[in-house]
Amino acid sequence: MIKSQPFKHIDEMVPWNGREHMLECVAWTPEAPDVMTFTFKAEEENIWFRYLPGQYITLELPVGPEPIMRTYTISSSPTRPFTIAVTVKAQKDSIGTRWMFENLHPGMKLKAIGPLGDFSYVEHPAEKYLFISAGSGITPMMSMTRDLGDRDPDTDIAFIHCARSPSDIIFRWELEYKARYMPFFNLGFIVTELERTQLWSGLRGFIDRAKIALLVPDFLERRVFCCGPDPFMATVRDSLESSNFDMENNYFQETFKPEVPPPAVFIGESGDEDKLFTVEFADSGVTAEVQPGFTILQTARNAGVRIPAACESGICGTCRTMCKSGKVDMQHNGGILDDEIEEGYILACCSRPLSDVEVEA
Repeated sequence: MIKSQPFKHIDEMVPWNGREHMLECVAWTPEAPDVMTFTFKAEEENIWFRYLPGQYITLELPVGPEPIMRTYTISSSPTRPFTIAVTVKAQKDSIGTRWMFENLHPGMKLKAIGPLGDFSYVEHPAEKYLFISAGSGITPMMSMTRDLGDRDPDTDIAFIHCARSPSDIIFRWELEYKARYMPFFNLGFIVTELERTQLWSGLRGFIDRAKIALLVPDFLERRVFCCGPDPFMATVRDSLESSNFDMENNYFQETFKPEVPPPAVFIGESGDEDKLFTVEFADSGVTAEVQPGFTILQTARNAGVRIPAACESGICGTCRTMCKSGKVDMQHNGGILDDEIEEGYILACCSRPLSDVEVEA
């Protein structure tokens, strides 16, 4: 029996524009050892996905009695708007990602929060780009490359990816294909290990200034986007800085760890040092006293109120909630937009009350 699906043009459909969504898994694809791409469609009909290439979403995973939140960069391109995909790597100590590998299959539904993030060429356009990635840090670069390949195949892109071995290179075949058909797409791989039977004509070792200059001689003229493990990104930064690269204007990196630790205990306004504030969780009907230095999120947990959270350092935006009244000190790391703050939203994980507060939770 042939399934009948009504055809609709995209302008007859509704864009994905809420904060929380239900996604239905439609496919999973192995990409490399312990790396999988999961593709989703919207649970609701006639929805298309609107996001920026390089942004991320947070998935609620039913791992145990209490679901856990995990943040993943979108690896698909918004130019293919009827599905959305994340490409994830399972580490030895992974909980959420291992659950996805072992349990997530087509037909299952997950709650998603997002999209969020400004790590995108759309936010920082340039004439020439250099994408540098390692491991699963390739995912935002792949989203941007796919998007540019569809929108403007003549874009000047240099792409350096580092992996443990040739078999660990995620999206290798697609990238090599793009290097053949995109006239100004320059691709370079660096691996640290080779198996005895593997043939390899590319570079070996760890990334450094010499390898960057060899693969991309004009790197000083490009806008750089970098993503990967923290030591890797530190090496890239050092290599560029030692070459007098314009780091302030032309270097951007993606990380799910805060660049600075969240502030410690907050001291209230003058004369209020000993005063304890309260937080009213309007949706739950719970009012709780805030311990000195505690955030809204910590107070919610102490009171048995559940606010979804993932990074807990003001980056991912999962704990975004409306502050209906009162004042807070919010020290975030980019997980909330300025217009959202103007509307009254806060991030519970990094907001400390300056007065009695009422929030939607």
